[in-house]
Amino acid sequence: MAMSDGDDTFQGLVPEVYEQFLVPLIFQPYADDLATRVAAFAPRRVLEIAAGTGVLTRAMAMRLPTESTIVATDLNPPMLQVAQIRGTSRPVSWRQADAMRLPFADGEFDAVVCQFGAMFFPDKARAFAEARRVLAPGGALLFNAWDRIEDNEFPLVVTQALADVFPDDPPTFMARVPHGYHDVAVIRRDLASGGFGEAPIIETLARRSRADTPRVPAIAFCQGTPLRDEIQSRAGASVAAATDAVAEVLSVRFGQGAIDGRIQAHVVAVTTHRDR
Repeated sequence: MAMSDGDDTFQGLVPEVYEQFLVPLIFQPYADDLATRVAAFAPRRVLEIAAGTGVLTRAMAMRLPTESTIVATDLNPPMLQVAQIRGTSRPVSWRQADAMRLPFADGEFDAVVCQFGAMFFPDKARAFAEARRVLAPGGALLFNAWDRIEDNEFPLVVTQALADVFPDDPPTFMARVPHGYHDVAVIRRDLASGGFGEAPIIETLARRSRADTPRVPAIAFCQGTPLRDEIQSRAGASVAAATDAVAEVLSVRFGQGAIDGRIQAHVVAVTTHRDR
């Protein structure tokens, strides 16, 4: 699915809400998994793209050897600002950078890592080609991408609830972007188009997303993602009212107290030829 203007915009209150609510809700388990996978490659120089508020950065800082260097980048300065304020267990180099035009030399890194950012790249093959360019021979690209929205219960219910709130113009951000890059055949094709000759290893991981109340995922998705702007663009819409409506539907579906739902994502690893 194509992206619309604003689909990759994380500004205003979004970065803080994203970090407080969305990171523990859905990102932390996959950040821990991906950081462990990166550490298994024992890279000396790591580049993270689309680092967001730094959940994967923090996980890698804890798991990688102290001699490994980490450069964490993101297109959106407000996200990086939250990441820097949140901090890491050891020094990390933070830089604004566009994954489509990385400001680094050829072969500068042993690993390029991306936590749920590939879905936002306007041209996936070009972004993968840039990752390949900055990788040293034998280097690895590791990233994850959400599976179908039907396999991710909270965002599915949120999307369905908002369709009831806005029946004439339902917000489609969640299905269109975060969950719009789930076809592993397309991922393989884009990697090949980006110059990766080796076949990627793709594993699909299911986890559980847990929240203390139904209001937590309602706030996380309605106010901590570009879905907030999509809601606000509807005539007469109120983000607060939409959040309330979503929280009510979540409570009916999952219960009034602590709730949990299925989440599922693909984890991708691909290496460059050692003799390139």
